[in-house]
Amino acid sequence: MRFQVPQFIEVEDKIFGPLTFKQFIYLAGSGGVVIASFSFLPKFFAFLIAAPVAILGVALAFYKVNNRPFILIVESFFKYFSKERLYVWKKEDKRPTKSGVGSKVANPMVYIPKLSNSKLKDLSWQLGVKNTNTQEGVENGDGR
Repeated sequence: MRFQVPQFIEVEDKIFGPLTFKQFIYLAGSGGVVIASFSFLPKFFAFLIAAPVAILGVALAFYKVNNRPFILIVESFFKYFSKERLYVWKKEDKRPTKSGVGSKVANPMVYIPKLSNSKLKDLSWQLGVKNTNTQEGVENGDGR
């Protein structure tokens, strides 16, 4: 028996023309608030209420942050400010280090790491490094 496997399951269905159900609800809700505010309030107060509601409705319907819907960003915002936060500070005792005559610092340019147990491989690695650093092969015409 063969079954048809659905594809594109992350994409929501377009129900109201080019809009998904969620987008339609966001736009219809904000549109309703805008119409109600202009119907019952003076123009100045209606604009003060309607503009942010319309912008929020359009943002909820179409705006994405990092390819995630804006409603998730708003939800995270409210969760962050409504939760209690506990800050813990752990004091660490730092002991002063002695830097003076007794401390020896190895020169990092002199240190050559040990790559393998084979002396032949180590020698070939050292010759290869010295050849590329000094560029003697290019100056002599060897082509290396």
